[in-house]
Amino acid sequence: MLSRLALRQCLQMKQIAPSFIGSTRLTATGPKEGSERDLVNFPRPVRAEVHSKVRYGFVPEEWFEFFYKKTGVTGPYMFAAGLSTYLLSKEIWVVEHDFYAMLGFFGCVYLINRNYGQQISGYLDKQIDEIEAGWKELREKPVEALQDGIKKEQEAQWQAEGNILLMEAKRENVKMQLEATFRERAMQAYREVKKRLDYQSEKNRIEQMLAQKHMVQWVVSNVLKSISDAQEKENLKKCISDLQALSAKI
Repeated sequence: MLSRLALRQCLQMKQIAPSFIGSTRLTATGPKEGSERDLVNFPRPVRAEVHSKVRYGFVPEEWFEFFYKKTGVTGPYMFAAGLSTYLLSKEIWVVEHDFYAMLGFFGCVYLINRNYGQQISGYLDKQIDEIEAGWKELREKPVEALQDGIKKEQEAQWQAEGNILLMEAKRENVKMQLEATFRERAMQAYREVKKRLDYQSEKNRIEQMLAQKHMVQWVVSNVLKSISDAQEKENLKKCISDLQALSAKI
């Protein structure tokens, strides 16, 4: 019985450990399920939270279910009694002074389990939860670090896009400044050319005015030179007579 119990516990531990490790690895890496994965017929193994149901503190419930289908309710009890009688009668199982110590030991274990089993299991479950929380934290910290790295990378990409827009805006500003400088210089060149043209135009006007004035003076001086004193006196008299006639009419 004890060997079967020990063997069963070892098998349970072997089943729990790979399933727990596998679930931890898969959760940590987070693979995506393929379309060909049949999770209905072949689900992922899950670590059992509690042990399977037992009777009398250590006898598995599967023992009784196995015999119940074959021999009924009394089958497992009769098998245990017959096997014990056979082992004792053939002296395969020799009863010595340590046998009673074993009975006392298992009796103490049964009483402790009955009276303090809940407290002990709660304490052990708490420790297991702390260990599992530590493993979970060790598993989640790298994931969080990688997620933070992804967020920072996305933020850096967004900032890079902003830098691209900023560079485009700076290029547009430089182009506008170049356009403004070009227009300013073009206007300056226009003003300078206009000043020179105005200067040439005013120069030509003044030269024409001076030439005209000089011509008039030359003509007047030549006319005056051609008029004699007698003609000048006659013209003066004629002007006086004309003024007198005009004054008489008035």
